[in-house]
Amino acid sequence: MDEELDPDTLLRAYALGIFPMSDGRGDADLHWIDPRRRGILPLDGFHMSRSLERRLRRADYRLTADQAFAEVVIACADRQETWISHRIQRLYQTLHDQGHAHSIEVWQDDTLAGGVYGVTLGAAFFGESMFSRATDASKVALAFAVHRLRAGGFRLFDTQFLTPHLASLGGIEISRAEYHRRLAAAVAVRADFAPVGYSPTPLDVAGSFAASGSTQDSTQTS
Repeated sequence: MDEELDPDTLLRAYALGIFPMSDGRGDADLHWIDPRRRGILPLDGFHMSRSLERRLRRADYRLTADQAFAEVVIACADRQETWISHRIQRLYQTLHDQGHAHSIEVWQDDTLAGGVYGVTLGAAFFGESMFSRATDASKVALAFAVHRLRAGGFRLFDTQFLTPHLASLGGIEISRAEYHRRLAAAVAVRADFAPVGYSPTPLDVAGSFAASGSTQDSTQTS
């Protein structure tokens, strides 16, 4: 992984189970990470709190996909400490331009209130980062992401690390060996981030998780 890293090499790294991080916005170097314990969000185990279900059913926001990818990445990097360097931002923008990176945006009126972005390879989705500028906005984005990935035939939602926020939504930790096994199976098959005819309403999303029984009480906010 040299200084001439290109998007194809980056995708090959993902297929091997490693991903890049930097030490700050201005850091030109990349550090390659392969955690001993890997965070994933099981697509059949998303946990929706009652408060999040109420938020979805209220539908006081608008959801889009791939309409503001650059803005989502910038918002994810807009914090005191970030691993998303300018170099990483450029690489992922190229992946997006090539159809390998995607975003889901949560809007309140015309303001970007939250979102999530990640990389797709086969039937694996590598969630890179998310942000929230309004209560539950990142949770709403994740709920729609899981719903979309399930509809598109995805098999793996990689969150890289497990945080308390992700754990509250059903995220779990698995061993490196188990992750690589699941990764190999996922990248070997095809999935579609934009399945034909996919246009759910917030009520559809809320109802699908309620029907599956993947709900729980949670007081954590975005």
